[in-house]
Amino acid sequence: MGVESSAEVAAAAATESVTVCARKFDGRLHREWQARLVAQEDSLVIVEGVFESEIRHPQLGHIAPGTLSTEYYWTDRCYSVFRFREPAGALRNYYCNINLPAEFDGRVLTFIDLDIDVLVAPDFSLRILDEDEFAANAARYNYPAAVRDSVPRALAELLARIERREYPFDWHA
Repeated sequence: MGVESSAEVAAAAATESVTVCARKFDGRLHREWQARLVAQEDSLVIVEGVFESEIRHPQLGHIAPGTLSTEYYWTDRCYSVFRFREPAGALRNYYCNINLPAEFDGRVLTFIDLDIDVLVAPDFSLRILDEDEFAANAARYNYPAAVRDSVPRALAELLARIERREYPFDWHA
């Protein structure tokens, strides 16, 4: 039995397929997609995917085939960050979700979407989205007080990271 180098381990991780499952608070599947595992270190899991077909999204607009999504999930933070790059490599935008901490078993990454999103343009101007959806779903699904209280803290932490250009908002093409 040989000892694998860190490069061999990294190469193996880069080929591992991961299913990402976004769920609503009641557990039902909201969205699901395939990605490849890029890295897993401590509480951070990074996956990447490529849009295979054109998408029209209400907040993101037109997403061209070949757009790359690098996705950052934490198992101990209440947000995730998607960095979208155009097919030619230029930063398109960041899209951030407020969610319960991700769970990852090595093959399936699952997170509970808590509705509020932050759309960050390449110039770092931003829009906070779906606060009304959060209020409606908090009532509909009877979010526990601990969950309701975690959302403004997570949003404040995320906005501070964006403002200070802290990882993963420190990427440059």
